[in-house]
Amino acid sequence: MRIHLIAIGGSAMHNIALALYYNHHTVTGSDDEVYNPARDRLAAKGLLPQKMGWDPDRITKDLDLVILGMHARPDNPELQRAKALNIPIYSYPAYVYEQAKAQKRVVIAGSHGKTTTTSMVMHVLKYHQKDFDYLVGAQLEGFETMARFSDAPVTVIEGDEYLSSPIDRRPKFLHYLPDLAVITGIAWDHINVFPDFRDYKKQFLLLAQSMPASGKLFYYQNDPHLPKLMSDASINCEVIPYQGFEFSVKNNKTVLLDENGKKVPLKIFGAHNLQNLQAAYFLCKGLGISSIDFFKAIKSFKGAAKRLDFLCKTDSAVAYKDFAHAPSKVKATTEAMQAQYPKRKLIACVELHTFSSLNKKFLPHYKDALRAADRAFVYYSEHTLKMKKLPKIKPADIQKAFNHPNLTVIQNDFSKLENALNRFGWKEQNLLLMTSGNFGGWDMKKSAKNILKNF
Repeated sequence: MRIHLIAIGGSAMHNIALALYYNHHTVTGSDDEVYNPARDRLAAKGLLPQKMGWDPDRITKDLDLVILGMHARPDNPELQRAKALNIPIYSYPAYVYEQAKAQKRVVIAGSHGKTTTTSMVMHVLKYHQKDFDYLVGAQLEGFETMARFSDAPVTVIEGDEYLSSPIDRRPKFLHYLPDLAVITGIAWDHINVFPDFRDYKKQFLLLAQSMPASGKLFYYQNDPHLPKLMSDASINCEVIPYQGFEFSVKNNKTVLLDENGKKVPLKIFGAHNLQNLQAAYFLCKGLGISSIDFFKAIKSFKGAAKRLDFLCKTDSAVAYKDFAHAPSKVKATTEAMQAQYPKRKLIACVELHTFSSLNKKFLPHYKDALRAADRAFVYYSEHTLKMKKLPKIKPADIQKAFNHPNLTVIQNDFSKLENALNRFGWKEQNLLLMTSGNFGGWDMKKSAKNILKNF
């Protein structure tokens, strides 16, 4: 087939383009800008647009379909030409469903933990050489792309609640109609799309309602919102709560206790990851993986990219970075670091980078999110505020919102943060960097090595 992707540079979109290329389709694409790693990965396969920007002449009658990314606008000239020529137009989740509708569909949803839980399921299936397709939100060790389409019997999908496309305002996960699903938890996010928390919660109810009576939906039972939401009489599928595996930490190592009390050493840590792990366990059981085989495989799981990524260490300090940006993610990651290294002090740094996190009305949701850190830094850029067309926020607004006694707010220049960290003694003290961006261009791994090696 001849397939054109509008806004090909997106994280999922460029991986879908690569998956289509590997399936021998003729793939073209467009975008107004493409950043790495997408740029290099597309260029390596000859899929990078020769010229940036939108050109309706790229859309011709010989195209079989167009896949529309969320980054494009409703008045995009290529989109308008495709409509005029009556070329089939899909959002990427709609296209994923078309590829997966004959398969058993497994969907992992929730405000946090989606990528990690999806990665755990994929790791176990790959370990046991099962044939499956997938769509996941991070690059994983052992997988060349973040998407795969084939005639496998199963597909594993990270179910995002964000909008499907500029002309399809439904959450992505409502396209998938899963046979097995997980909701890991609900914490208000994407306030530019869901300005009312009730409306945000409703999307997860709609997901549950979309499942067949034969389906199974697992949910985290200690979430403050899910038990009530999942008791709704309109849900036809089987609804099953979970709470996370028991575990212990000794000598900075985490050990899981399985159903029989047997110890299973892990390469990951944090209470939130043990919750994700039990969700993955139930999904794998639903796919025919035995308990013994699950625990055998999961011992070697190192985590998803950008999720508690190890940066460097010395004899008495360690540095990690994490994709955490929303309040619930910041809180869970900070607490995980403190619990894994209880005898060390923790310095935690978070960048406010998303639309929600830079919204003054949303800031109070960060209250006590950094409580587990001994010292805390919050970084934000006024340039990012301008790019997102948001009103200015003051350092005092952030200080008040986070409610941390030892918090410093730094604006615009990451070198100020780097200099502040260099002034600490890093004996029995750990560093945690949290962002969905890069602190304005900071080479976090290189800097962390320099900071820690000075002591």
